[in-house]
Amino acid sequence: MDFDPGPVFELRDYEVLPGHLDDWLAGWRAGVVPLREQCGFEVVGAWLDRPGLRFVWVLTHDGTEPFDAAEERYHSLPQRRALSPEPSSFLASGRISRVARIRTASGDASA
Repeated sequence: MDFDPGPVFELRDYEVLPGHLDDWLAGWRAGVVPLREQCGFEVVGAWLDRPGLRFVWVLTHDGTEPFDAAEERYHSLPQRRALSPEPSSFLASGRISRVARIRTASGDASA
């Protein structure tokens, strides 16, 4: 098997609106991340391309419930619905992909 059938990962790639990168980061750090963690998600990593207005992050879920159910629970949290300003209002576009770890030549799943 070439891939690790373990946890689901989401690769999230966002283009942030000009002039709002710091607004996005503040909302993501103060609102999105803590609420995601409350729902069993883990941010595996996040990367910023400031000149390109691009923010990329990877998250996974602890598996206590299906990923989609945890995603729905996250979006239905009263605290999530109350975030103001809505963090996604700072995004021009986004792409979300479900990805799986693949095995390296040595047979270990890549980190």
